[in-house]
Amino acid sequence: MSISLQVLYPISDDSKFDFTYYTESHFPIVGKHWGSFIESITASKGIAGGPDTPPAYHAIASLTFKDMDTLEAAIAVAEPVLADIANFTNVAPEMLIGEVLA
Repeated sequence: MSISLQVLYPISDDSKFDFTYYTESHFPIVGKHWGSFIESITASKGIAGGPDTPPAYHAIASLTFKDMDTLEAAIAVAEPVLADIANFTNVAPEMLIGEVLA
């Protein structure tokens, strides 16, 4: 069964997020270090939390891996990916690992 890793960057009063750096610099770092492990990846910029509701997250990245072993192999080499987070945000990301249902 495929495994997903969701990386969520919550918005707070003092949070900052550089979308240009995120897309132009961070994505290539993810690709360099995790590209051989990832089946698919998408990222969404938060624009609303519902009608007339501001978004709760700057962005959410969704990465899919073949199985838990593949995700664990990616996590073992994650240091450059994790170290780069400070270059585009002051937010501590939330993470969710799950089984892909559909």
